[in-house]
Amino acid sequence: MTEATPAIRLWTPEGFREDGWVHADDAAALASNRRVILSLPAFLELDATQREGAKERLGVLLQPGDQLDAIVDLLDQLSLVALAFPAFNDGRSFSKAELLRSRHGFDGAVRATGQVLVDQLPHMLRVGFDEFEVSHPVLLKRLEAGNSGGLPLYYQPSAKAAEKPAKGAGYSWRRGAGN
Repeated sequence: MTEATPAIRLWTPEGFREDGWVHADDAAALASNRRVILSLPAFLELDATQREGAKERLGVLLQPGDQLDAIVDLLDQLSLVALAFPAFNDGRSFSKAELLRSRHGFDGAVRATGQVLVDQLPHMLRVGFDEFEVSHPVLLKRLEAGNSGGLPLYYQPSAKAAEKPAKGAGYSWRRGAGN
């Protein structure tokens, strides 16, 4: 007998909430008027008129091997970018999240999907993720208890604008959780 896999729940730093987005494999899902996360190939098949008309309810899912450059010029037509973590040992989506926020100035939602694990969540928050599809039982229990983990001291600056230190701040190599 095997244990049932826990249902995927959406968590944000404000807590658990209902997920208004659905994952879809093709553009036909846009006809439903729901918020839709398309695979990269399906998103790229949309013409400019379709993307523009649905941009408030349009998201794209990038797999680790997908190139961020494929959507950079189209970020203004997206409300959400979902980045996949199909295995715990593939961190390419961390880099994509940081690049979306710092280099490309994407201010829409950046969501982590797949293997979102308890020890990775604090790092995901620091590089710019703000939504998480969580199914890992240990992480679900910790988040339900209000514990997102992490350490209060960092050596690197955060991709979040609110956590960037003031210009000229001393000891740039040593940052507390609030800077």
